[in-house]
Amino acid sequence: MASVADCLTVSAELSDVSDTARLDTELLLAAVLGKSRTWLFTWPEYNLSEEEQARFAEFFARRRAGEPVAYILGEREFWSLPFFVDASTLIPRPDTELLVSCIVDLPIPKQRVLDLGTGTGAIALALASELSDAVIVAVDKSPEAVKLALRNQARLGFTNVEILQSDWYSALGDQHFDVIVANPPYIDEKDTHLGRGDVRFEPRSALVAADKGLADIRHIIVHAVEHLNDGGTLLIEHGWQQDERVAEILAGKGFLEIRTFQDLGGNNRATLGRWYE
Repeated sequence: MASVADCLTVSAELSDVSDTARLDTELLLAAVLGKSRTWLFTWPEYNLSEEEQARFAEFFARRRAGEPVAYILGEREFWSLPFFVDASTLIPRPDTELLVSCIVDLPIPKQRVLDLGTGTGAIALALASELSDAVIVAVDKSPEAVKLALRNQARLGFTNVEILQSDWYSALGDQHFDVIVANPPYIDEKDTHLGRGDVRFEPRSALVAADKGLADIRHIIVHAVEHLNDGGTLLIEHGWQQDERVAEILAGKGFLEIRTFQDLGGNNRATLGRWYE
């Protein structure tokens, strides 16, 4: 029988597929045992049952093949909230929490918020946890993503979010919002990083955009003016080298008070513009 300590020693075998090999191993093992990572350190001598050992071996083999931990476990934390995840959507990332913190912290109107391309619903539901008086509409083109977002809404219980299937603004009619937020596809289809790491398993449609990654961003900006209230805010996540182009597109459409915000790694990650009629 293998002990907890024995299982954790194999983490080195993940070093070629993960920068967080030890953490990945701990998360997989904790999930198999239904325990916390702290428990693993407290009970290193615990011997796994044959069933537990077989399940850990299965999880570990999937991770060695490159499959993201979030897809293996079917869950990921975002804004300290647990979200179901699956291969129909992007995995929520810590850097995207920047969008939530900007909206929550900035002194801007935020009674009506639109989350474009909601995926798991992470941004919309995180905002719902902070802005209880706001009405939040979350949309996604993918029926599978909408189903997943609704599942997360049911899990978390936030009732001030409406989740709809919509190709960007197409199903919104003449609705207007104080804030529009989006984490759209923004990777160039020729980017070599698409063949590495977790993104190999994520839906390409949620990652890649034409025009060197700017096509969807441009569409969102151009049509945002049809759905923003006077003094409304548009906030878009983008690639770390796209901030100047995004700012140019915003300015060209007449947005003012344009600002760029940095992610946890100090990279330019999100740009904001204000719309005045």
